[in-house]
Amino acid sequence: MDLQGRKLLVTGAQQGIGEAVARAAAKAGADVAVNYLDDADAAEAIAADIRALGRTAVTLRGDVADLSCHAALVADAAEALGGLDLLCNNAGVYPRQPFLEMTPETWDTTLGINLRGTAFIAQAFARNVKASGAASAAMVSMSSLAVQGWVDSAHYCASKGGIIGLTRALAIELRPLDIRVNCIAPGVIDTAQPRGGYSEEALAELVKTTLPARMGTAEEVADIAVTLLSSKASFVNGQTIHVNGGAFFA
Repeated sequence: MDLQGRKLLVTGAQQGIGEAVARAAAKAGADVAVNYLDDADAAEAIAADIRALGRTAVTLRGDVADLSCHAALVADAAEALGGLDLLCNNAGVYPRQPFLEMTPETWDTTLGINLRGTAFIAQAFARNVKASGAASAAMVSMSSLAVQGWVDSAHYCASKGGIIGLTRALAIELRPLDIRVNCIAPGVIDTAQPRGGYSEEALAELVKTTLPARMGTAEEVADIAVTLLSSKASFVNGQTIHVNGGAFFA
């Protein structure tokens, strides 16, 4: 996919899917702002690799749960890259907790990062696009296979289901600004997130419900994200693309 000359901010890009999106976008020609929370060294290593490709890259610390950081994060990305016309909302958390034991703190933390963070980073991005007059802007956010329902995950399912509704609404509302809005619903992807919540034995059973009988890779998700951000997806708007190996969880 061709992202030559495009300017992309990726949230939660210090590892996993966010890192893969940042790297794939740079290979496609984009300059990239790598947002991170708590691992500056990892973020800088990613940025260094992007610079080695001949692209501009900057690392920006910011907690998407903090409403006060969103406008500054977007503005800093735009200043460093010489503009901003692409956004990947990737930052998220998945603390497992049974519903009967779920606390308001777990609910608020999960929704605050996954859904509220996505919404208000998107708002800051859209405001920047409006002010700059950037054309053919696009954003992609990360939902999840878990929207179909998952044990110990009511809070997470709610947050990721909200992203699908948010995507549809923003696609309509931001169309006058020439901003396309889509989201991806990954299945079980081989990153720290599933490995932090399942044993190797449990993961082995889980992937049996996918048609390839394996976990997906962050790069496979990133390839779809780059496609959605590119002009190749110019007629794709308000959609949820499922990248889950044909999973059929009962």
